[in-house]
Parts: sequence; C-alpha cells; structure tokens
Amino acid sequence: MADEQKPGSSDPPLPAGGEPAKPPAPPKPAAPKPAAAAPPKPPATMAATPWDSDLAREVKERFAGEIAETSTYLGQNFIVVKPDAAIALLEFLKLEADFDYLVDITAVDWPKRPERFDLVYVLYSFLRNERVRVKAYLAEGYQPETSVGVHLTANWLEREVFDMFGIFFAGHPDMRRILLPEEWQGYPLRKDYGILQQDERWVRENLGIESGQ
Repeated sequence: MADEQKPGSSDPPLPAGGEPAKPPAPPKPAAPKPAAAAPPKPPATMAATPWDSDLAREVKERFAGEIAETSTYLGQNFIVVKPDAAIALLEFLKLEADFDYLVDITAVDWPKRPERFDLVYVLYSFLRNERVRVKAYLAEGYQPETSVGVHLTANWLEREVFDMFGIFFAGHPDMRRILLPEEWQGYPLRKDYGILQQDERWVRENLGIESGQ
C-alpha cells in the first residue's frame, strides 16, 4: 500500500499515474515587429566621362565655341552642341564623318530647368559601325531648325517630337501632329501632362463618352 502524504507536507499530491505534474510552459515571446521599409533610393545620376577621340577632337576644332561637351557613358558617345549649330554639325557628321543614317530624334523634358528640353539626334555610321548622339538644350518656345534638308527621315521623326513634346521645328515642310488628332490639346510626353490626363473635350465630341480611361 502506497504511503499516504503526511499532513503538513509542502509537496503537491501525486496525480493518479504517480508522476509529478509538469509545470506549465512559459509564454512564447512576442514576434518582433518588422522594421520599417527604407525609403527608395533616388536614381543614380548618369556618370558620364569625357570622350576623347579623333572625331571628338575634330568636332571641337571645327565647331570651336559651339560645342559644350563631348562625353561618353557606358560606351555611348554624345556631343552637346548649341542649338543654332546643330544642323551644321549634323551635316558635317553625315558628309565628312560617315554618320549617314539618322536613327531617331527624341526629346527629354526637364520642366524646372531654364533650358527645358534635351533635343537628341541619334546617328549611326555603317562604315564605322558606330553610333553617336547629338544633343541640344532648348528653352521653352525655342524653334530649332528642321533637319529635313540633311536627313529626309527627319520629316516624320520631327513631327513625332512636335506631337509628343510641342517642340516646333522651323522650316519643316509639314509641321503637324502624326500620332494624335490635329485637334488634340496638350503634349503627352511633357512631365506636367498627367498620366491619366486626356483631351476630354475631344473624347466627348468624337467618341461620345465622358472618359477615355
């Protein structure tokens, strides 16, 4: 017969199985709160370096005072020229340096900068197997001279720049929109033209709806 617990003993009574009761498990510590996400880093500034080559030196010598910069970035060479000398530079690059293919004309909008637009000509030389970009900085309202007289393909490319950015090319033979209707208001690739913005009047009058979104 098992011994009975003596009165006054401080030991707890044994359960029916004869094993001592297990103490309750300690509460689990609360999971740590996730750290606040760090703010996104600003985009890296293009770290261009000076472009020194026979062509760069010849351009600076030929257009002394008109060339602001000859630089390169990740193997992409570019020349920054004053707007009034851009057409003469394009002619030189085509006729004397073999950059005879106008790949594209585009622009970049910097609304807070006095010279609001970068106007960019992308040229290619089949003989050299090389590209070069010609860049000019334009103030709002400045009308660069058309390059159609140098490269016929500039006709449609300049119209696209006009359609999207509102840059008017002086002397262009057919300066009108090419992607949007002629009656469209505004220039969609300007940074002050909101992503959801549209010409509501044109949409309502021509599509018969209140919103094109």
